[in-house]
Amino acid sequence: MHDRCMATKTISLRLDAYERLCNARLRSGESFTEVVLRAQWPDRGMTAGELRAVYRAEGALFDAHALDRIEEADRMDAAPRDKWNEE
Repeated sequence: MHDRCMATKTISLRLDAYERLCNARLRSGESFTEVVLRAQWPDRGMTAGELRAVYRAEGALFDAHALDRIEEADRMDAAPRDKWNEE
């Protein structure tokens, strides 16, 4: 897999992120590149909180009822699944 012409990029990680990456290895010889490429990164839209912040900064584009529905959606929003520690 490794090639003498393979481009690399150095990144910095917090220690907890580094340990999480190490723990995600399927075998001792698996590279961090393989771990990252195996991870799934689903596209995500704007969260209700992010949308609400835009409205507050730029002015509401919807009426008060619509903003109330957005607030409710934000309160009901569940945390995303942890793709690194799936059982």
